[in-house]
Amino acid sequence: MATSGGAAAVSKPALFARLVKIEHSVYALPFAYAGAFLAAAGLPSWSDLLWITVAMVGARSAAMALNRLIDAELDARNPRTATRELPAGRLGRREVWVFTVVALALLVLAAFNLSPPCRYLWPIPLAAFVLYPFAKRFTWFCHYALGLTLGLAPAAAWVAVTGRLAPQAWLLFFAVGLWVGGFDIIYAVFDLDFDRAHGLHSVPVAVGERGALLVAAASHVATVLLLAAVGLLSGLDWIYWLGLAAVAVLLAWPHADIARRGLRRVGMSFMTVNGAVGLLYGAVVIAAVLVG
Repeated sequence: MATSGGAAAVSKPALFARLVKIEHSVYALPFAYAGAFLAAAGLPSWSDLLWITVAMVGARSAAMALNRLIDAELDARNPRTATRELPAGRLGRREVWVFTVVALALLVLAAFNLSPPCRYLWPIPLAAFVLYPFAKRFTWFCHYALGLTLGLAPAAAWVAVTGRLAPQAWLLFFAVGLWVGGFDIIYAVFDLDFDRAHGLHSVPVAVGERGALLVAAASHVATVLLLAAVGLLSGLDWIYWLGLAAVAVLLAWPHADIARRGLRRVGMSFMTVNGAVGLLYGAVVIAAVLVG
């Protein structure tokens, strides 16, 4: 396939980084660290932190690559996604499959270097990675399927450190599920016409744009409540509560901005704010656990 000079100049590593949207690691990785620090009630071992990071890199890379492989045909039809690496022909299916296998190998390697249960539990996220891309073909719950897949990050980190799940791990699992599901519902509004035309399911298709924005807002209110429950069960002090208040403000800001200016004028800037939520919450938990 012929490429322009600019396209040809893009390296393979850069194309794969775009494929998996490496910048979106800020959504799940900070919550994984939050789960690890809360589970350890302090600083986890450096070995655990290293292997949790390797597991997260492998898991997220595999998940995104599988999503792109499964959705390649739909992406090619959608003007918003037609320029992605696979439909645009900048990466081939075979090399993306090889990338996926390598990423899964990293996940399995990390699992065998963490607590014993991890050696047997890694197929759970793999199943989620495979099933999530198909969800929008069957149910409006697809946004929360994505969210709960990312919610595995703090829960898995908790198991990685302690070998078991505590109530706080479940709360983090559902909190991340609602948080990611909420902003994915907003994101799906941009594809409302395409999804209707192609028989795909989403909350915007089910209840319309206005209803979808209300569902997203309710999801984020529930997120804050669940994170508050995490703080109460963990006995965290004022650092956590001050930080959680800031997280709540960050979550509320895109909703207020959309209500004031309209989603089309806000555009994709709400995604940047949501990325800051993950970074802030991870930092708050680490500070609260280490300083409190």
